[in-house]
Amino acid sequence: MNALKVDVWSDIACPWCYIGKRRLEEAAATFRERTGTDVEVEYHSFELSPDTPVDFAGSTVDFLAHHKGMPRDQVATMLEQVTGIARSVGLDYDFDALHHTKTLKGHELLHHAKAHGLQGEMKERLLRAYFTEGRHVGDLDTLVELAAEVGLDAEDTREALESGRHAEDVAVDIAQARAYGIQGVPFFVVDSRYGVSGAQEPAVLLDVLERATTERAVDA
Repeated sequence: MNALKVDVWSDIACPWCYIGKRRLEEAAATFRERTGTDVEVEYHSFELSPDTPVDFAGSTVDFLAHHKGMPRDQVATMLEQVTGIARSVGLDYDFDALHHTKTLKGHELLHHAKAHGLQGEMKERLLRAYFTEGRHVGDLDTLVELAAEVGLDAEDTREALESGRHAEDVAVDIAQARAYGIQGVPFFVVDSRYGVSGAQEPAVLLDVLERATTERAVDA
């Protein structure tokens, strides 16, 4: 059977998107063992906070308290809870080191990587850089360096980002999210049949993958 396609709308600056990525990977591995069918994942752009400055000056607590209007102690508790959930899927978040920034250029980079068959590797590298290494993923030089690490040509990447070569691709993704009614991420579209909102547990995602496969067989 051909690979089952999963389209994922997510943001680099979304802690639940990294958690959701790990949960989808676990579900896909189990699905592959049970059915022998691969899962093909394609990532699509979504900016949770498009008004974020590229060089935001402040901590994670500062950012969330301002954007969500939450008390600072409540934000701190929420971050502690998310850190624990991330740890349960093997991720080591460091919110103290995290550098908030506008993620638009990062999304352009993901489309550039997609054009060269390296989107999955680039997505993982950007998320790790942002959530565990405290890297400035809105900075052009940093993005070029991260791109080179996954095998992309540095000069070509820089030109693509400086020229906005993939800006329209990002806009198309965001428009499609709007058409689907997506208001939060991660959001998974499985085989163009099912939409799943949020970083659901692997068992939930696995069930959707299997239902989509069953329906595909009926339609064949």
